Amino acid sequence: MKNIQIDLKNALSFINQNDFKNYDKQVNNQVKKLENKTGKGSDFLGWLNLPENISKDQIADINETAKRLRSISEIIVVIGIGGSYLGAKSVIDGLSGQFNHLKHDKNNPQTLFAGQNLSEDYHYELLDFLKDKNYSIIVISKSGTTTEPAIAFRLFRKDLEKRFGNKEASNRIVAITDATKGALREMVDQENYKSFLIDDDIGGRYSVLTPVGLLPIACAGFNIEELIEGAISMLNLSQNNSFDENPVHQYAAIRHALYSKNKTIEILANYNPKLNSIAEWWKQLFGESEGKENKGIFPASVNFTTDLHSMGQYVQEGLRNIFETVISVEKTKFSLNIPSDNDNYDGLNFLAGKPIDFVNKMAELGTTLAHIDGNVPNIKITIPELNEYYLGQLLYFFEKSCAISGYLLGINPFDQPGVEAYKENMFALLEKPGFEEESNSIKKKLNS
Repeated sequence: MKNIQIDLKNALSFINQNDFKNYDKQVNNQVKKLENKTGKGSDFLGWLNLPENISKDQIADINETAKRLRSISEIIVVIGIGGSYLGAKSVIDGLSGQFNHLKHDKNNPQTLFAGQNLSEDYHYELLDFLKDKNYSIIVISKSGTTTEPAIAFRLFRKDLEKRFGNKEASNRIVAITDATKGALREMVDQENYKSFLIDDDIGGRYSVLTPVGLLPIACAGFNIEELIEGAISMLNLSQNNSFDENPVHQYAAIRHALYSKNKTIEILANYNPKLNSIAEWWKQLFGESEGKENKGIFPASVNFTTDLHSMGQYVQEGLRNIFETVISVEKTKFSLNIPSDNDNYDGLNFLAGKPIDFVNKMAELGTTLAHIDGNVPNIKITIPELNEYYLGQLLYFFEKSCAISGYLLGINPFDQPGVEAYKENMFALLEKPGFEEESNSIKKKLNS
């Protein structure tokens, strides 16, 4: 099997070569902190060797549960927010046909998501869509009290109970939660839901290779063993002592080197719309991990060539505080050649007989050259093809790179203290019991 590849040549020209060579030692020092659990947030490193620690029994249990849910469901609703849904969505969207949602496939239930926002219209319309469908729920929450998924679970659990009765509703609900504590754990024990555990030492954005991601992916009909094998291969590759042969170390290093040159925004670009959700997962991973202590690279994303007709203008000629990381897929799943046309009104007969992907690759190369000329450093990550194995490689590649990158910044890449600020204000405004003091304070602030 091939591996995903990283090409730094179009970024190295923007930094001092001797300075970059020094990153070999710097990165190794941060990796030792990870391996020895001596760095910040070391109690959240369960993901580090997770791919090779997943047992055959765990995989079998996930696959058996997925098989049961698939047998009784046209739709599977995954309830969660942040890492509790983005990892699964990124893999499912990356592997699915882009119009599968318009098809009725008895063998592969459609996966829909809830609890990732507080939109009343979204949840009303989803319930309305499900009113004549057989569906099941996978609810993901360590505490069971996170507002967005907790509200959604109330809605969909009540709907299942009303339509199917409590016993059958319980059969259609699988919970992924804490082993011993929390509101959702209490419900699991009370209602006898099938459940899987979220380990205490794995944060949400690093949880895609736990049941949090694996169960929805398996329910969608994809091979989680291959996903895990890909992750294991990248784990092994990330332990290579040669800096020049270690893509994980190189990516963490080049990001930090560019950041030190005031390149403070990283744009993740792809030329395949199946990767759009990977970009959303990547933005959470790096944004939530690095954005602390007034530090961090701001993660943004674009979908080319679509966004070349909009955001492309800014990338080419806007502020020069950006760099670009391109995910390039080497091989397409299908082949579609451009036909010849007798009248040639559009003047494109010179492309007749060529596959569309050939044109796409030339657009990619042309864009890279244009952006480099526009003083935008370019990092290229090449995936041989979109399948479970290579997506497993890519996920682990980004996870470990992110951890190293966070340590290079000197911050804790495994906590998210800033996420609590909006929650506290929201609870105060909602006058949640226990927030009386905060409620009074925020009312005074609003009335001042």
